[in-house]
Amino acid sequence: MIDTAMILGAGLGTRMRPLTDLVPKPLVRLDGRALIDHALDRLEAAGIKRVVVNVHYLADQLEAHLKGRAGAEIIISDERAKLLDTGGGVVKALPLLGDKPFLIHNADTAWIEGIGGSLSRLIAAWDGDRMDSLMLLALAASSVGYDGHGDFNMEPSGVLTRRQERREVPFVFAGVSIAHPRMFKDAPSGAFSLNRLWDRAIAARRLYGTRLDGVWMHAGTPEALAEAEQRLKLEQVR
Repeated sequence: MIDTAMILGAGLGTRMRPLTDLVPKPLVRLDGRALIDHALDRLEAAGIKRVVVNVHYLADQLEAHLKGRAGAEIIISDERAKLLDTGGGVVKALPLLGDKPFLIHNADTAWIEGIGGSLSRLIAAWDGDRMDSLMLLALAASSVGYDGHGDFNMEPSGVLTRRQERREVPFVFAGVSIAHPRMFKDAPSGAFSLNRLWDRAIAARRLYGTRLDGVWMHAGTPEALAEAEQRLKLEQVR
């Protein structure tokens, strides 16, 4: 049973400016609540008991906010001295995450659930014998605030391959994945992106995906956040 997660909360939030001039991105509000509270609520509903959150930009604000929450145990991975990007941040936090598979959740991802819980289905789909990582994927065409060309093709088995240049693919990464600690064996030191490890898993055919049942909302820019707010209001009046 997967009961531990990491929320990537240390980023500078440059794409979210000016909203992040005075607050860290995880504390930007969506539907009246901080983005990180939406993430924590979803994780707790899926049975997560321990959550590691890395901090860097305006770290004191984020730590103070998290101290006010009840529910899952929250552990801080402090990157005040040096920002380590997504991959380096997880590597630094590995001693806090333990030796079992864990969830990795972006701070700025949100969605409207379909039937049931997407994180619970992601956890149920995990197979550590076949997978080094399992991603939650959304249909690019129906996502809110997303205007890209997609990230991945998915085979019927769930195996993922990346989009080739000047091509369109159906699925976009929805900002949540499960990782086995072995994925970080021989990982680079210092700051680096998780994409380096995902590419290694792709080469070994050990990166898998499962589809989100619902509407994914990219909330990484002020414009995308405004689109997400509008979509949530429409859902609330239905």
